[in-house]
Amino acid sequence: MKTIYCISGLGADKRAFSNLIIEGYTLVVIPWIHPGKKETIEQYASRMRNQIKEDNPILMGLSFGGIMCIEIAKQIPVQKIILISSIKTKQELPGWMKIVAKTRVNKIYPMKGSKITEPLQNYFLGATSKDEREMARTYRKNANPEYTNWAVNEVLNWKNDWQHPCLFHIHGSKDKIFPIKNIKANAVIKDGGHFMILNRAAEVSRLININLQKYSSC
Repeated sequence: MKTIYCISGLGADKRAFSNLIIEGYTLVVIPWIHPGKKETIEQYASRMRNQIKEDNPILMGLSFGGIMCIEIAKQIPVQKIILISSIKTKQELPGWMKIVAKTRVNKIYPMKGSKITEPLQNYFLGATSKDEREMARTYRKNANPEYTNWAVNEVLNWKNDWQHPCLFHIHGSKDKIFPIKNIKANAVIKDGGHFMILNRAAEVSRLININLQKYSSC
């Protein structure tokens, strides 16, 4: 079995990939590590890539995990990058994130979950079912505040313009975190939200399997 190294979204874990069925591949999820004080995203990616045990790997990233895959691919050769509900460059960041980055509101009001903000967060995630809302609640509860605030700041201030030559981007037409109007995706799942890796896993899996079979040498 071949290996795909996966990196989950902000605050998420290996359960994010649990519904995917990728034929002929084993999914190995790289766990998030705690960021050092004033650590740059490039330095962090260098530590994350130490968990990859193969040469020229295939990387799969969800949301912020996609950004991390790209940063790792700028440091080591990778065969392919698969992005799900993520962005490739700074141009794909939504306008409100650019405003927050410029005004540094995230530094003044650090990320903090609460029962009051939970419905709004679930709305943006696209977590609609009871199980999805419970999983999102667990993610928020277990997320380390220092890691979360560091990661949010790195997303808001991401300056990347580079693109890997073999990149497959799957996005949902109703993603509210990274709106489709800013995204140039290879495949769009109609009505898919930011949580579609869980609630539209069959469609996401089908698209990944087709890409791996057709463009395995890429």
